[in-house]
Amino acid sequence: MIAAQAALETRMLLRNGEQLLLTVVIPTLLLALFSSVDIVDTGAGEAVDFLAPGILALAVMSTAFTGQAIATGFERRYGVLKRLASSPLPRWGLMTAKTASVLVTEVLQVILLTVIAFALGWSPHGNPFTVLLLLVLGTAAFSGLGLLMAGTLKAEATLAAANLVFLLLLVGGGVIVPLDRFPAGVQDVLALLPVSALSDGLRDVLQHGAGTPWGDLAILAVWAVVGLAAAGRFFRWE
Repeated sequence: MIAAQAALETRMLLRNGEQLLLTVVIPTLLLALFSSVDIVDTGAGEAVDFLAPGILALAVMSTAFTGQAIATGFERRYGVLKRLASSPLPRWGLMTAKTASVLVTEVLQVILLTVIAFALGWSPHGNPFTVLLLLVLGTAAFSGLGLLMAGTLKAEATLAAANLVFLLLLVGGGVIVPLDRFPAGVQDVLALLPVSALSDGLRDVLQHGAGTPWGDLAILAVWAVVGLAAAGRFFRWE
């Protein structure tokens, strides 16, 4: 039942034009544009080496947070979640299926963005298992926050808030604009955001070949625990 629901969730996501714009088109265009045109000062080295890890973090956020929050919010509004909750599929099974759908979508995103980044001259370094750990923790953190928003706000409010957060974190989360371009006090605050920790951790590993970024992993772990616990506590099915 979980596998069938996960497959259904994935097909619905891939058939949704607005979701595809958010999860595939925007990250792809940003990667290609800012890697090819000298708009933002990304420091020494090739621009794509700086941008690719940040765009991967953006892709995780767009799927696990923004896309999931909006889709789940409207499913809740139209009573879809209520009906599914009364089906033989248990509630934990539904959430597991949604998580599996997010992971499948992210795998497709990572493959696509990696191929494009290589075509643009990307030269990644580091341990792939560390990268995987960062992506999994980032997914958990954003999923918890997305479900918390979808389960507590009205669908229209979720739509507006999720897109607003997406835009704000795109600009201020170290995805395209380096955090050191912001004032020192602002940097300290922005560095604690999940997208900043994910993009910074991926950049340390993939661009600089660093070891395990324990600080960024700790930030993501805290966001994951807090977000998932709050979603489990306050999520309303109706």
